[in-house]
Amino acid sequence: MKRVKLTVAYDGTNYCGWQIQPNGITVEEVLNKSIRKLTGEDIQVIGASRTDSGVHALGNVAVFDTESPIPPERFSYALNQRLPEDITIVKSEEVQRDWHPRYQDCLKTYEYQIINSKTAIPTKRLYNCFVSFDLDIERMRKGAEYLVGEHDFAAFCCIRTNAKTTVRTITDIKLTQNGQEITIRVTGNGFLYNMVRIIAGVLIRVGRGFYEPEKVKELLDGVERTQEAITAPPQGLCLMKISYK
Repeated sequence: MKRVKLTVAYDGTNYCGWQIQPNGITVEEVLNKSIRKLTGEDIQVIGASRTDSGVHALGNVAVFDTESPIPPERFSYALNQRLPEDITIVKSEEVQRDWHPRYQDCLKTYEYQIINSKTAIPTKRLYNCFVSFDLDIERMRKGAEYLVGEHDFAAFCCIRTNAKTTVRTITDIKLTQNGQEITIRVTGNGFLYNMVRIIAGVLIRVGRGFYEPEKVKELLDGVERTQEAITAPPQGLCLMKISYK
């Protein structure tokens, strides 16, 4: 028996998120079926990050145990022949039998993409959040500065979270602009349910002038989810990578 680690990229448009759901097809479900067909074993993958419906990934991670004679590094090639075009195994490798993708020290990096233009761009609608009002990126950067460090992010998570603690550490957050495209890149040791989308929603309101940059600190200090913490749409979010120590 060996444990195989997969680095998985996917377009989340057609999926109800990562985790298996009763109401629609998910990335986890498709992976399970493909691995079972390949190995003939009743395999269920364990994912590192349970991305939401419509959210994308370039570097999510999953593991599974198998007795298959297929070399671990060859699983990526074999599975990519069986997976749909919107899911790709970037890399496969063997890890220790007790290695768990959610219980290792790691840093996760997400990007939230915004199109700031007067009219929507149809070809970008599945991978960006469209904002027609002018955004002041410098105001957004000032607001984002309050998020760096260890904080209680209770005001920046969905009330449905079952996390034992809402304290997380953001090690870095950068906002860049290239013409009409604004990118919010966030790195941290872990993220709560909807946390990055709520961060993006709040910073968009700061950029529009609805909130002062100091509003971000006010929400953090309030330690309570309110209607002022808006959740941005899912399609702008992508899990870029998970870096394990």
